[in-house]
Amino acid sequence: MKKGSIVELELSGLAAEGKAFGKLEGKVVFVPFGHPGDVVKVRLLKVKSAYCEGSITEWVQRSADRVDPPCAHFGHCGGCKWQHVSYERQADAKHRQVIDQLERIGGFEIPEPRPILAAASPWAYRNKLDFSFSTGRWLTAEQIQSGVEFPKEGACGFHVPGRFDKVLEIEECHLMNAEVNRIRNLIKTKARDRGWSFYHPYNHVGHLRNLVFRSNRKGEFLIWVIVGPDAQATLGDFLSSISEEISEEHRIVYSINPKKNDALHDLVVEPYRGEPFITETLGKVSYRISPQSFFQTNPDQAERMYQTVLELANLSGEERVYDLYCGTGSIALFLAGKAKFVLGIEYVQEAVNDAFQNAQLNGIEHVHFLAGDMKNLLNENTISEYGMPDVVVVDPPRAGMHEDVVQRLLTMKAKTLIYVSCNPATQARDLALLTPIYHLDVVQPIDMFPHTHHVENIVRLTLRP
Repeated sequence: MKKGSIVELELSGLAAEGKAFGKLEGKVVFVPFGHPGDVVKVRLLKVKSAYCEGSITEWVQRSADRVDPPCAHFGHCGGCKWQHVSYERQADAKHRQVIDQLERIGGFEIPEPRPILAAASPWAYRNKLDFSFSTGRWLTAEQIQSGVEFPKEGACGFHVPGRFDKVLEIEECHLMNAEVNRIRNLIKTKARDRGWSFYHPYNHVGHLRNLVFRSNRKGEFLIWVIVGPDAQATLGDFLSSISEEISEEHRIVYSINPKKNDALHDLVVEPYRGEPFITETLGKVSYRISPQSFFQTNPDQAERMYQTVLELANLSGEERVYDLYCGTGSIALFLAGKAKFVLGIEYVQEAVNDAFQNAQLNGIEHVHFLAGDMKNLLNENTISEYGMPDVVVVDPPRAGMHEDVVQRLLTMKAKTLIYVSCNPATQARDLALLTPIYHLDVVQPIDMFPHTHHVENIVRLTLRP
């Protein structure tokens, strides 16, 4: 088993990062796009003492349990790596992943986890998609071998994994309302008809750079067109031609990006048609979604997640709640109706601004938000000013919590601690540090991103007697 060699093996399971695995000569071999029951030939790309990684070169026998991916871009686009796996099996694999990481990394003898909250609608569930325009069109091996001459104007779609300069042309994405595909292709066609160029990732010139769609469950879109300075003179005519063919309930905004990078958070957003935001309602709370604001991309599952957090918090109306890593205040505002007071703490000032705006939108006055580094703000001064919390909710980024924050939580000794995580591995690591004073009593996995390997997990910790 050497790097570059080709081996044959039967795949037996699904693993983290969207890969399947099999065993050969006592080593686990991980491969993408495989399925349990497949017999495959694999080229070894990485050979370690305990495991190998490779890519499939040939299917000797395909598993009878594989399903046909509906997307024509499957295997080339960087997302939706589990389209060939039935959704029931995806959910089961994610459920087992949560258990494995809590037991293996956290060292827990965990209570029986609740059944995973699988998505009722595993397609068209996203409310946000970002597309890029680039002169660097990525051609698949099949396209190259076809002998077809493809347009030289570039591509509108998604960056292929690991390549900032190459974009895969997307004709149809199944993760959002089908109207997104029509509007995106309309914009692409009108640009090409006008002779507008796509962004050149090395020369930093071009008319069109990015296109972002945001939507709500009422079917309204916020369409954000990002262009380079080359487009400024004729941008009004271009947007007018698009506006004529888009339903009036959809808003259109634009930004001019003169930078040499595609970061969007610092761009000035200008309204072209309608308000520069849309509104989504989860439970009884409405949230204003602007082009750059953070909001959960699966609103149906986000609502179920927040309802679960509310249930586990078991609020009577007398509790003081801290919501750490609160973002735009989504969870804090969802809990506010049952709490005496909620304090949200978040690193990003713009997110805190949105949180205050959302509180005002809903007429919620018994909440407050602070912006700054969590490990510095979660201190005696904050507790002295806002009171000791009865319930703490944490929803950190994938890296988990800083150890200083964990130590603060151990000092505060809130009666109930609810940990929402998008990475059960770092969650398990943090939970292990909290076990001296906390008991893990509820584990609730939830699938926010069908057809990907990502899984969220909610746990409740209660203070030991």
